[in-house]
Amino acid sequence: MAATKLAFQLRYFIEITYKGTNYHGWQFQPNAVTVQELINNAFSLIFKKKIDVFGAGRTDAGVHAEQLYAHLDVEKDIDIDEVIYKLNSLLPKDIAILNILKVTDEAHARFNAVSRSYQYRIYFGKNPFLTDVTWQVINKKLNVDLMNEAAKILLTYTNFKCFSRSNSDVKTYNCDVSKAVWVQENKSLIFHITADRFLRNMVRAIVGTLIEVGTGKTTLEEFKKIIESKDRKNAGPSAPAQGLFLTEVNYPKNIFINE
Repeated sequence: MAATKLAFQLRYFIEITYKGTNYHGWQFQPNAVTVQELINNAFSLIFKKKIDVFGAGRTDAGVHAEQLYAHLDVEKDIDIDEVIYKLNSLLPKDIAILNILKVTDEAHARFNAVSRSYQYRIYFGKNPFLTDVTWQVINKKLNVDLMNEAAKILLTYTNFKCFSRSNSDVKTYNCDVSKAVWVQENKSLIFHITADRFLRNMVRAIVGTLIEVGTGKTTLEEFKKIIESKDRKNAGPSAPAQGLFLTEVNYPKNIFINE
């Protein structure tokens, strides 16, 4: 019997932004509401067939994304402006589609990403308007200069198993961190970090450990030993989810089709 010929398909990247407060993360879960599930449902309703989108990575419950890409396959060219309008009409107000881009057939939102950037946002004080999007720190003084010295140490290592969620199913704990710096402005303190890839819970565990450096609980030498131990139990507690933002995902330009 001859093999059934597959329908011709085109691949698109979708650029997404969302506030993660009301969701159990990005990735589909059978018993919880996730961002991926809602986007799948919206696409499926528009195209009147089951559509699955594949994201550049996963964010945990309560974590936000200013920019996340996912890809999907469709059988014919789409009217991008019309589809964006329909998607944003169907999606809840805390999820938005920013753009849809045609890409090469083999382009993959996860595997073709060359870097990802996160910010962790801390607010010194109590602000009810920032409750869902910052870690609000009251009555805690931090040595930001020392925290930046510790952040520089991250650039000299590649194995970050000590900051990975226990029992993570990964082939390697190696990540190439190219940027790690704290920036303070008035009552806001923001940690910027960029790498080729991140482990589950990695940024929040790094932030929690750097906070312990900032409070004097952990020295710079001890921070190095934590990384070298490759043991999550030696690192600090994870910072709360609501302060974490995925801010940028970068790809090679040659995967995008300009028409």
